[in-house]
Amino acid sequence: MIPRDELKAPLAAMLVGTLTALALLLLPLARESGIVAPAVADSAELAAGGIGALTPGAPAGFAGSAACAGCHAPEVKAWLSSQHAEAMSLATAETVRGDFDDARAGKEGASARFFRDGGRYEVEIEGKDGTPSRFTVTHTFGLYPLQQYLVTMPDGRLQALPFAYDTRPKSEGGQRWFHLYADDPPAPGDPLHWTGPQQNWNFMCAECHSTALRKNYEAATDTFHTTFSEISVGCESCHGAAEGHIAWARQAREKGTSDAATPNKGFASVAAVRPPADWTIDPATGSPAHGVSRPAGDVVETCARCHARRGVFSENWQPGQPLTDTHVPVLLGEGLFEADGQNLDEVFNDHAFKQSRMYAKGVTCTDCHDPHTAQLRAPGAQVCGQCHMPERFDTQAHTGHAPGPNAPDCIACHMPARTYMVIDRRHDHSFRIPRPDLSMTLGTPNTCNACHTDKPPSWAAAAIERWHGPERKGFQSWGPAFHDARAGAPEAREELIALAGEPSVPGIVRATAIGELERFPSVASDEAARRALSDPDPMVRVAALRAQAGLPLDQRWRRAGRLLDDPSPLVRLEAASLLADQDPAALDPADRVRLEAAFRAYVEAQQLAADRPEGHGNLGLFLSRRGDLAGAEKELKQGLALHPLASTLRLNLSDLYRAQHREEEAERVLREGLALHEEADLHHALGLALVRQKRYDEALTELARASALAPDAPRYAYVYAVALQSRGEQAQAQRVVVEALARHPNDAGLISLALGQALRTRDVERARGLARRLAALQPDNADIARLAAQLEGR
Repeated sequence: MIPRDELKAPLAAMLVGTLTALALLLLPLARESGIVAPAVADSAELAAGGIGALTPGAPAGFAGSAACAGCHAPEVKAWLSSQHAEAMSLATAETVRGDFDDARAGKEGASARFFRDGGRYEVEIEGKDGTPSRFTVTHTFGLYPLQQYLVTMPDGRLQALPFAYDTRPKSEGGQRWFHLYADDPPAPGDPLHWTGPQQNWNFMCAECHSTALRKNYEAATDTFHTTFSEISVGCESCHGAAEGHIAWARQAREKGTSDAATPNKGFASVAAVRPPADWTIDPATGSPAHGVSRPAGDVVETCARCHARRGVFSENWQPGQPLTDTHVPVLLGEGLFEADGQNLDEVFNDHAFKQSRMYAKGVTCTDCHDPHTAQLRAPGAQVCGQCHMPERFDTQAHTGHAPGPNAPDCIACHMPARTYMVIDRRHDHSFRIPRPDLSMTLGTPNTCNACHTDKPPSWAAAAIERWHGPERKGFQSWGPAFHDARAGAPEAREELIALAGEPSVPGIVRATAIGELERFPSVASDEAARRALSDPDPMVRVAALRAQAGLPLDQRWRRAGRLLDDPSPLVRLEAASLLADQDPAALDPADRVRLEAAFRAYVEAQQLAADRPEGHGNLGLFLSRRGDLAGAEKELKQGLALHPLASTLRLNLSDLYRAQHREEEAERVLREGLALHEEADLHHALGLALVRQKRYDEALTELARASALAPDAPRYAYVYAVALQSRGEQAQAQRVVVEALARHPNDAGLISLALGQALRTRDVERARGLARRLAALQPDNADIARLAAQLEGR
């Protein structure tokens, strides 16, 4: 995956000035890593795309970081020492860190040769068709601890090579080429292959490595004409367009005084200002006694635009906006986060930080990181001493370790690290108390056993209990609920409802709780989702809207129609999607105008992702629900043309054909997908298509294959077992159910089948236990409750 910088903080001072101080941009600056910044030769080189230069593709109102140096020389100098300043550069002798002296990397099937051809940097590597080919490296990407390289394709795509250069010193294992997916190199055609969509700079990386990006994808020709105001992350990436501010500063100089009446000193908007914070340490606790309120659109939201795992639906971000005005953050889902909320996949810092007590108390990114260099404000754990009393915490009584050079510090214990992109260690920013006891019950990692690898979690949990007692559990308390939810355990329902309704729980956690509740349908779950539609956090309202999807249209309209006017654009888009099947003509004029405006905004948001199969897939489903079947078919086909392996689009297109009784075409689409790549969901859908055509023997083969390929999908085992029963193969059906239930003991469908089998064979004891489990999973099912009571009576 393309790396993103560890922190993208906004600049603290307002930036103004002219090009008169470009000399600052010409200085080679030493970095803490020991890498020296490239010198910029002259303004002509800047105009060609150097650091701080304004490009010809800049949107109106942007001036470039070079224009800020005249009035903000210290800030610009600090920024030039940051990795933001070199988030992306043209490939030149000054910017390339990799060995291009006819260097070879990798092994057969995943190898490359890096060399020079005059002033060009070249690579010989397997191309899109699998044939070794020669490509010109046009851009560097990132700086430390690794640097990636981009190739510009004729269609405007910039693609990231699979080999990166380790820029660390040789003594630390650096100064070498390495493959980002060495254990399983993606083959041509795979989305993760370097020529594939998941390594495409225009979509995956550009917004966060350049300033004022406009993707400019042209669907008719499948080409990009991407532009930016500045090649790397400049001042205006965080402050917004600066021409208005420069005009304000110029007028102030001419008049000798500033115009206090000009809003935001000429900026269109600024990050919301936090009230003055009192971080006075309470001697009794060693930590600040007070927090501070956090305004919407503060500096954390500025950083979150790039330091969060999220999608984008608008390029019109401005400082002072919540992230959800332009982006779609993910929830704390399985595969991305551990059950307790720790980072698992490459999710960056925002989601972790927003789970922390520090965030709840009003702490911001720039309290710990300098906004221009992005470095810590004090070395290592000394940064914690700004607000926490070192003499209280740097003790054996607190850490369990004797103080000294090798003792763990605040960062080691409260910010456990994971390594991404092979060599890039990043710290979790949720600032959690170590919980080896949760490792015992939930299987989540803990920082104690990250060091004491030879000891079990029970050993670490006992040690922490000796030092701090059994009740010192910390701020993040949602691990058990999400663990139970992922296991499908019925007790998760009440745990999730409690989380979703507790205002002190972070918004991203409440939103995730509502999302997880969809696995546990009940009257109580529905009521929790209905209440969440009024939650103050927009992500909670988004999750609540998604939870209404199974309701009848009239009920959805009554609940969600008012959110078409929600202050959050993301909530309005989610409401439009939920109400796609509502006919505007059936509404009164005012509601019709609101709904049609929301529909237009939804279509526009999906069209921004026209270079991606998921954009076409979303729009295809939306048009299908709107009754535009021809438009839906066109979108789904366009998405498949971009990425033939997009199985979700194949399933949707096949289902669209099914709804129109075009069974042969539905079958053909699925078989075409299976010819490209075998996937369980395609086998399953093909089996159902064959059932509809009464080709039962063929159908059974496909359903069996789906169940075998995806043992973690209980639905496939359920359908396969039902098919076996319908063919009279009761013994085989029972075996399938028993094996699947062993993997998914809380799946209601499988329990229902097993219960039916037990009743048929008069196995009352087994039926009694199954009915009890099913009643817990379906508390509002009166028939199951009666059956369970009858069996208990026997």
